[in-house]
Amino acid sequence: MPFGQIVIGPPGSGKSTYSHGCSQFFNAIGRHVQIINMDPANDRLPYPCEVDIRDFITLEEIMSEQKLGPNGGLMYALESVENSLSLFVLQIKALVKEESAYLVFDCPGQVELFTHNSALSRIFKRLEKELDLRLCVVNLIDCFYITSPSQYISVLLLALRSMLMMDLPHINVFSKIDMLHTYGELPFKLDYYTEVQDLEYLKSHVEKEGSGMLGKKYAKLTETIAELVSDFHLVSFEVLCVDDKETMIDLQHVIDKSNGYIFGASEIGGDTVWAEATRQGTASVSRDIQDRWIDNKDKYDEEEYKKREQLLKEQAIHEKEVPMSEEDEWKRAMEDWEKMNSSNFTK
Repeated sequence: MPFGQIVIGPPGSGKSTYSHGCSQFFNAIGRHVQIINMDPANDRLPYPCEVDIRDFITLEEIMSEQKLGPNGGLMYALESVENSLSLFVLQIKALVKEESAYLVFDCPGQVELFTHNSALSRIFKRLEKELDLRLCVVNLIDCFYITSPSQYISVLLLALRSMLMMDLPHINVFSKIDMLHTYGELPFKLDYYTEVQDLEYLKSHVEKEGSGMLGKKYAKLTETIAELVSDFHLVSFEVLCVDDKETMIDLQHVIDKSNGYIFGASEIGGDTVWAEATRQGTASVSRDIQDRWIDNKDKYDEEEYKKREQLLKEQAIHEKEVPMSEEDEWKRAMEDWEKMNSSNFTK
């Protein structure tokens, strides 16, 4: 049975960067990952793309032919794909012939597509039904929004609406968490924001953001929205720094539990940290996110740097001890030959 994750989130939340990170991370641990670009406007992909929706339709074509703007063009494009989905389904079906296939769908950043327009949701429902896919939504939101109480409430409402619209297992994530310490001091600890605790304590901070009668009205509106989110008891957040192995391990473990993915035996050989986590049936030891990303970030960064340097040294020693195969020697000789010819040509 194939598994996968659907990466959504507002513009600038790091969806393509995360998808690229997934490609590198899963390849390191031995998971057979395939990345699918679902954004008709994204013509600069940082990752190797197996299926690109731009091969079927592009935003530029839609805007030119239908005389639409960027937002209307994106919605029209996905609705067009939904109406003629058979070829797209066949492309995805070719990727999931192997039982170990794992798919990552990199979606557009236009929030209307996962809050009130159902074309994207219906596409994935069709894929689920026809290909027996087990999917999970990963909703990335820039951690910058934590710094403003009113904006924090807004992204909570956005997350809740996305969960109800997509109607799939859903993981909300504050991305770029390594940048949070540069935005100034927070009135509460980080776990207050990730666990969405007691939102009434934000009321006084929301009132400080506004001024005059209009500010008080907005504060009342924000308070009402906070009560709505709290009543559902559905929204919580993980944290992510794509460059940090531990947060990637923690997040992927949560996602694997959500979509039902069972660790494959082939993954135990690729990465020692992930191997240890899978042997124990759990992810890495839970860390205090406040301590890791705000209070003692520099200390943890230094430790991670030393670990990375030590790992590189061990890998270099291992490569010296293990002789290259004839095929590898031939490849290296060809690379050296090409470099030599290239430098001579330049001269």
